[in-house]
Amino acid sequence: MRTGLFLLAGLLLLAAFLILGKLFSTNYPGATLTAAIGYIAVWFIVAALNMWIGIAKAGYSVAEELPIFALIFLVPAAVAIVLKWKFL
Repeated sequence: MRTGLFLLAGLLLLAAFLILGKLFSTNYPGATLTAAIGYIAVWFIVAALNMWIGIAKAGYSVAEELPIFALIFLVPAAVAIVLKWKFL
């Protein structure tokens, strides 16, 4: 359940970043690319913090948390790359 919520939050955050990038793209031509790169950086930090909480607070091992980290980070990051590449 928690993983699904993080994936949903990641996609909503991506939408916010891309909307801001699109809004600023009229004045700054590279704004959508900057928004996509900024999103990936911010989302990496959020996913890493989630992994750290799972290890430090919930008692999971790194080996148990690493696949979840990969899923939580890579799915929204891949969507960001595809959206930027194909549509923006």
